[in-house]
Amino acid sequence: MLRRSLVMQAVLLSVVLLSSATCILEAQATPATSLLVLAKRDRSLAIVDPTSLKVVARVPAGPDPHEVVASLDGRFAFISNYGFGAYNTLSIVDLVGQEPLLPIDLGALHGPHGLAFAAGKVYFTAEVNKVIGRYDPATYKVDWILGTGQNRTHMILVSKDLDRIFTSNTVSATVSIIEKTAGGFGPPGPNGPGGPPGAPPNGPGTPLGPGTADWNETGVAVGRGSEGFDVSPYGKELWVANAQDGTISIIDIAGKRVTRTLDANVRGANRLKFTQDGKFVFVSCLGGENLVVFDSSSRADFKRIKLGRGAAGILMQPDGSRAYVACSPDNYVAVIDLKTLEIIGRIEAGREPDGLAWATRQ
Repeated sequence: MLRRSLVMQAVLLSVVLLSSATCILEAQATPATSLLVLAKRDRSLAIVDPTSLKVVARVPAGPDPHEVVASLDGRFAFISNYGFGAYNTLSIVDLVGQEPLLPIDLGALHGPHGLAFAAGKVYFTAEVNKVIGRYDPATYKVDWILGTGQNRTHMILVSKDLDRIFTSNTVSATVSIIEKTAGGFGPPGPNGPGGPPGAPPNGPGTPLGPGTADWNETGVAVGRGSEGFDVSPYGKELWVANAQDGTISIIDIAGKRVTRTLDANVRGANRLKFTQDGKFVFVSCLGGENLVVFDSSSRADFKRIKLGRGAAGILMQPDGSRAYVACSPDNYVAVIDLKTLEIIGRIEAGREPDGLAWATRQ
């Protein structure tokens, strides 16, 4: 369904494709497993072979592309066109055909930034509107919106069971923990609004999706400039980097409270990611020369890896062997061996690389 609904858009793009032909004339076939790199200044998505570390294709990514996610089947990439609130679109790239599809018009929702792909749908933040939303590629519609009441709701993470959503809210200096509850309105019909008098809002065994469930939101105060964050592999802790304070807040998710604040010296922190095994936490800083590596157990500053003039997006390879770090000011992506914590390569993916994603074709 996802593939059919998206590929149908390609026939409407002849003008766009003619203008982008120079980007993909020399393209090679997309590998079954690909690294995706957004180059903000080039407004392009680079499709990279992770074995050779070579770019096999470059595809237009729309205005001011910031974050990217891939569909679960690895065939499509969804890109947020941010513009600090100037834009209201998500771009789509057919990774197999190596071509842009019609962008998603979000209507009144402006400043999309953070992205997550879960259960066949795209979750996104819309900073201007202080909301998170969900787009269904099968119906071409935004089918769910939830307000956060926080300023600059920036990044988003959705739990695998779809019961929790987390956002960082940069100006409000908070993290939102959004949890599904058993309440809410069921779908129209016998067990929902419009059913017989006295019928319960949801019948026995009726699943509650985001569009019908109720949600509780808890704002947890962290440090100023909270932006990059990640949840530990076992789902117990959330670490968030506070760019203005140079600190890291550690949140106990079950207790919904900060248990420790690390004086981490990470001013200008942009992104934060756990390694697959949960042993280390990587923090990139746009205004600093080092990638900072913390030991998650001891909470200690374990190592600082010199990259250049700054870094942004971080991505862990699914097999736990490598990390990729977008060195935005220096126009390359660093490849780091997670056993030695040393730089073992670099990828020339375009000017001002930032958002990174992994695509595995099914």
